Amino acid sequence: MERTIINTPNAPAPVGPYNQAVAVTGQLLFVSGQIALDPATGELVGTGDVVAQTEQVIANIQAILTAAGASFDNVVKTGVFLKDMNDFATVNEVYAKYFGGENAPARACVEVARLPKDVAVEIECIAAL
Repeated sequence: MERTIINTPNAPAPVGPYNQAVAVTGQLLFVSGQIALDPATGELVGTGDVVAQTEQVIANIQAILTAAGASFDNVVKTGVFLKDMNDFATVNEVYAKYFGGENAPARACVEVARLPKDVAVEIECIAAL
């Protein structure tokens, strides 16, 4: 198995001992959970605004997919982590703009006690290359 590490300045740098994504060459891309950090400043976007946070999270995922030569169409599985399940419908509205339709990926969505930097949403994904 050949692995390729994917890191791009167009998404936030990892805040721990992990990479933005790891590709199994020619097969799968595993994108680490993304939170609403602005890649240029490293600052949190949309404090208290789950829509703004979700938009930034998806922009970060898009940057990583692009760096790996993939797009939203390649995504086969996502994991969505919410600080508050009451935000489910709101996050879905934003999510559906990018991952909706017949080719929507499989998905899990769970409420968690706490997320890094106390954000409202984190999303990870797996893409087929």
